[in-house]
Amino acid sequence: MNIEWDKLGFQFSRTKSNIRFHYADGRWSEGKLTGDFNISLSVAANVLHYGQAIFEGMKAFACKDGKIRIFRPQENAKRLNSSAHQLAMAEFPEERFVEAVREVVRDNAEYVPPYGTGGSLYIRPVMFGTQPQIGVNASNEYELVIMVMPVGAYYKNGIKPVDAMVSLDYDRAAPHGTGHVKAAGNYAASLLSSKICKEKYHCPVALFLDPATHTYVDEFSTSNFLAITKDGKYVTSLSNSILPSVTNKSLMDIASDLGMAVERRPVKATELPDFAEIAACGTAVVLTPVGRIFHGDKVYDYHLNEIGPVLKKLYDRMQAIQHGEVEDIHNWMVEA
Repeated sequence: MNIEWDKLGFQFSRTKSNIRFHYADGRWSEGKLTGDFNISLSVAANVLHYGQAIFEGMKAFACKDGKIRIFRPQENAKRLNSSAHQLAMAEFPEERFVEAVREVVRDNAEYVPPYGTGGSLYIRPVMFGTQPQIGVNASNEYELVIMVMPVGAYYKNGIKPVDAMVSLDYDRAAPHGTGHVKAAGNYAASLLSSKICKEKYHCPVALFLDPATHTYVDEFSTSNFLAITKDGKYVTSLSNSILPSVTNKSLMDIASDLGMAVERRPVKATELPDFAEIAACGTAVVLTPVGRIFHGDKVYDYHLNEIGPVLKKLYDRMQAIQHGEVEDIHNWMVEA
């Protein structure tokens, strides 16, 4: 193994192993580490016809003290089961999920980017229905695969604001493909709007409004929406149709720790021009600042050439916690 840590991007790569569990006859198997990165499915497998599939995303970090720690796996365990419940899938015991994540991270410890490189070990659990069937029913069999791969620092040359466009394609306004269901199902329903944003308007991300009235901000096509008001409040959307982001939840706590007022509430689209800073937040990037938002014939320009001062404080504190550089007062980091 000869990894150039400074050249890592954010993409799939093979590692030593993934861990797999199979559900049948009402119970989960013990789980098995394997070096096989292929799967075999029936052409009639439920996931291929009726889309019973969910996933999670989280990271493990090489910390300053030399230990490897995972960021908030318990929250991902809870969200996986919330998604499973909404899609009528078998739920997986939370403690067992956390231990499975720890096991696969330990088995791939040599792939964790060293402290100081800015990289991390990305962890992707995915669960899907495997029972062959043509009738519209929930599967009785499932596979849970937890894979890991080293990824580089998302921002290698400084955090630069991106442009976003409010998607007017309202029929596809539920970016995780689940309507008003809080499930980490998939991003398929956002792909067309995202493609239009990138190809026609040169915007990396779409910003979705609520599917019912098209007047409230839901989330970005890739991640949750957050904003900083001109008087320094942290504001994020309250909606039943968005993914409950672990990153956003953590940033809200960090904002409170820093003495900021936090508001999780319905956010009117008419408020967009009045915010001081706006960002998309998620596992891969933590924070992506937004420099401009295009909304029909309107352009909201936040006049930023780099990440804003408040978002920078939040980003730096999150990174410091994840890399073990400050006290983990919330006990978020779990040793592998």
